[in-house]
Amino acid sequence: LTAMGESSMDPTLSAPDSTAQQDSLFSMMDVFLISLITGLFTYWFFFRKKKEEVPDLPKMQSVAAPVRDSSFIEKMKKTGRNIVVFYGSQTGTAEEFANRLSKDAHRYGLRGMAADPEEYDLSDLSRLSEIDKSLAVFCMATYGEGDPTDNAQDFYDWLQEADADLSGLRFAVFGLGNKTYEHFNAMGKYVDKRLEELGAQRIFELGMGDDDGNLEEDFITWREQFWPAVCEHFGVEATGEESSIRQYELVVHTDVNMNKVYTGEMGRLKSYENQKPPFDAKNPFLAQVTENRKLNEGGERHLMHLELDISNSKIRYESGDHVAVYPANDSSLVNQIGEVLGTDLDTVMSLNNLDEESNKKHPFPCPTSYRTALTYYLDITNPPRTNVLYELAQYASDAAEQERLRKMASSAAEGKALYLSWVVEARRNILAILQDMPSLRPPIDHLCELLPRLQARYYSIASSSKVHPNSIHICAVTVEYETKTGRLNKGVATNWLKNKVPEQNGSSSLVPMYVRKSQFRLPFKPSTPVIMIGPGTGIAPFIGFIQERAWLKQQGKEVGETVLYYGCRHEREDYLYREELARFQKEGVLTQLNVAFSRDQAEKVYVQHLLKKNKENVWKLINEGMAHIYVCGDARNMARDVQNTFYEIVSEFGSMSQPQAVDYVKKLMTKGRYSLDVWS
Repeated sequence: LTAMGESSMDPTLSAPDSTAQQDSLFSMMDVFLISLITGLFTYWFFFRKKKEEVPDLPKMQSVAAPVRDSSFIEKMKKTGRNIVVFYGSQTGTAEEFANRLSKDAHRYGLRGMAADPEEYDLSDLSRLSEIDKSLAVFCMATYGEGDPTDNAQDFYDWLQEADADLSGLRFAVFGLGNKTYEHFNAMGKYVDKRLEELGAQRIFELGMGDDDGNLEEDFITWREQFWPAVCEHFGVEATGEESSIRQYELVVHTDVNMNKVYTGEMGRLKSYENQKPPFDAKNPFLAQVTENRKLNEGGERHLMHLELDISNSKIRYESGDHVAVYPANDSSLVNQIGEVLGTDLDTVMSLNNLDEESNKKHPFPCPTSYRTALTYYLDITNPPRTNVLYELAQYASDAAEQERLRKMASSAAEGKALYLSWVVEARRNILAILQDMPSLRPPIDHLCELLPRLQARYYSIASSSKVHPNSIHICAVTVEYETKTGRLNKGVATNWLKNKVPEQNGSSSLVPMYVRKSQFRLPFKPSTPVIMIGPGTGIAPFIGFIQERAWLKQQGKEVGETVLYYGCRHEREDYLYREELARFQKEGVLTQLNVAFSRDQAEKVYVQHLLKKNKENVWKLINEGMAHIYVCGDARNMARDVQNTFYEIVSEFGSMSQPQAVDYVKKLMTKGRYSLDVWS
């Protein structure tokens, strides 16, 4: 460029030289322009190509995760179903009821399908009217303090936020609850109300089952009125066909690789041999029992403290959370069922769903042996429900026994009364029924198909993760009682835990477990006072709470008043954690320790009596100290009596009427200042 510039500025250049220079100049300019155009074209070409590819990305994603897989509408159309029964289930009962209703449908020329709301897109409810004679039924259990079950949480969230038009949807709801709880059937009531608000048409009234009474009878009573309402709405009639149809077919494996056989795992095959986090209901962690000691010094009962080692599991927990354990049935009960039915329990088999479109391929992990199924997967200790009796009746060779079973499974008043007295109140489990009906000998595979799944048992954690990050503590009482038939019935989980003796490496001390989060939490500010009420094993979460408050104090934090109201039968027999509580009180962490010994004197004294005795101090802590109240234990009597006592205290010292006092306590609950962790 310098040469060129110099030449152009030289006035003495001759004409030919000037022309040659211009030719050279143009050729260089041409090269530059051509290069520029080529570059621009190349850039445009690639840029345009990228822009064209962008819209393809969502398409590729939609292929990877097709909406159709989560569409129950498409599934119903494909399989010719017109009734879908969704279930919100924590312990399996709502799922069982949903299966029964979906099975009922064929009696009326309809086809039903039970569905887990967690597996489908519930916004498709607005499209259900595309299917002729379509109906959505919801069997919704209420969990905890009016909460949805884990598998219905997404559905609940959607209902709260949805502004969908469900005007073409026909629905019915059956709720499963327990009257001893504050928010009886809250989930069933909410779903029923919200669907109507979104324009859906209710074709039958809300059913409300009460597990504190007779849930099975509540369901049967609702069901026997529900189906005639469905018939009337759709103009159909019962076909007369009964619903004794097998859902699964038996496949016996004579030559099977035992590495492919389930031996008690809840989800992934060999998950107990090759443990991988995260650990949850479908993938429990095998925790070693490092301590198992008896807490009580006397009496007939066995109260125990267990410690589970969760080192290297990455499991995290907070004080107030629950630990779920998967128990095993008593081997003697399992063996007796095998003997009564004349079965080789070590036969390896699979039960395969006859409905190939079903998401549920097996009733429990398969292939497995009958022994494993009856030990780890099936509930053999609770009284069977009426549908099980109905299905089993066909296998009774004695006409009188067959008639008795059918009567108990019927909706007639006499049949309901017989079922209540002979099965429920007598606490007859499946083995007792087989023993007391000698002609009833069903095939073991059909029995395994009918029995409900053995459920995890939940315990309030009795430790703080701040003090015990690698250990979870359980406080429990073994359940054992004599039935009206003279049999000794034992609680599955507590008796199984009782026998978990700490060993160095023994499998007999391993417990499959996971942690379930809770809303039962200490106040955010350590300086906030707490009033804890927990008689019996209800003390469990408060041991964790007090441990945590002691730890906070050691960290130099200002810790508010920590008040405990505890109760037991006799001071010298079942005063749980006596030494620990005395130590916490001596250290000044536990500022008040109030203990009611109910049977150490002529008149029974309970925790609510001690609350009344200290009512002035209780009111001061609530009103001036903004204390948080925690109640743990029996829901049927204790929790209700304690709540009534708080109504009285608030009414007296807050100068309020009874309705105002009730409203005041309810507001404490809403604000998270009155928390319950109760069971019935």
